[in-house]
Amino acid sequence: MEEAATDAANQAVSDITDAAVQEVTAQICATIEDGAVSASEQQVLSGLVAAAESAGAPESITGPLNEVAKAGDEVPAEAVQQLNQTCAGSAGNTGGSGNSENAEDGEN
Repeated sequence: MEEAATDAANQAVSDITDAAVQEVTAQICATIEDGAVSASEQQVLSGLVAAAESAGAPESITGPLNEVAKAGDEVPAEAVQQLNQTCAGSAGNTGGSGNSENAEDGEN
């Protein structure tokens, strides 16, 4: 009985962690969607660094995200491109569980 409870608790933690990574990734991807990063978008991305790292986002997100956040006036295009590639690769992997993404809102 104890093992089942532990397994359930571990699964719950894993599900919450996965959801957090998906949410942070969705925010990052939405911010860089057009492939250009303005100064205000850079500030948003900088604010998401800690959230991405805390959520356990993969290096494919946190590495380029850190580069963008630490960049001065010139955001490294390669880092933005890497993030876009990761976003494109993860777009089909939401499994329908991204209830807060509201994909319909952006389709006009």
